[in-house]
Amino acid sequence: MKKIGRILGIFVLISVLIITSYIFFPLISWQFYFSSAFAQNLETPIPKPEVLNSNSWGSLISEAGSTISGIDYTKAQNWFPEYSSSKEEKSKVPYFTISIPKLKIKNAIVSTQDMDLANHLINYPGTAVPSDKGTSVIFGHSTLPQLFNPSDYKTIFAKAYLLETGDVINANVNGVSYLYRIYDISVVNPDDTSIFTQDFNDSYITLVTCTPPGTTWKRLIIKSRLEQI
Repeated sequence: MKKIGRILGIFVLISVLIITSYIFFPLISWQFYFSSAFAQNLETPIPKPEVLNSNSWGSLISEAGSTISGIDYTKAQNWFPEYSSSKEEKSKVPYFTISIPKLKIKNAIVSTQDMDLANHLINYPGTAVPSDKGTSVIFGHSTLPQLFNPSDYKTIFAKAYLLETGDVINANVNGVSYLYRIYDISVVNPDDTSIFTQDFNDSYITLVTCTPPGTTWKRLIIKSRLEQI
């Protein structure tokens, strides 16, 4: 019986270590690999106290608990739970494609008809479509950068943190290509729904994914503007 007890104890310890690693590895990776990249790109980078203080650790643990509890993050409507679009009618453009040369993403499909991030990117309902005036808000999955595959919609934005101001996004709508240039990168909490605000003085694309990579803790926001040719 003692031998069985020891084996069970070892098994429980290993299980706890695995779960703990699953929860905290992305945050540790953030500090070692990604925080410096954001410090270069963000006008207001994440302050270290915000990342490391007790409230932030508590927030990350809570977020991990939400993931374990079964929140489906392949559905775009779960990314900003406090936001719901007031516009119910579907876009006249059912889908279009975007390409991001720096990330080697080519002709990724963007759907305006549903919320299924497992099979394509999502142009969030109620937001504009390129090249219309307003802001096209495009959601895409991220995960740990080691798993990045530009052809897999579950990992397609895993290296979005590498994008910088000045990089380009190409949108192809109904056979016409439009070039957008990134001008702002930021990180927000899931309760910050300001990204959905429509600015009709020009045509914009805002990319949205989860960050730090491998978690659903915060949202990486990458804003671009139509380049007038």
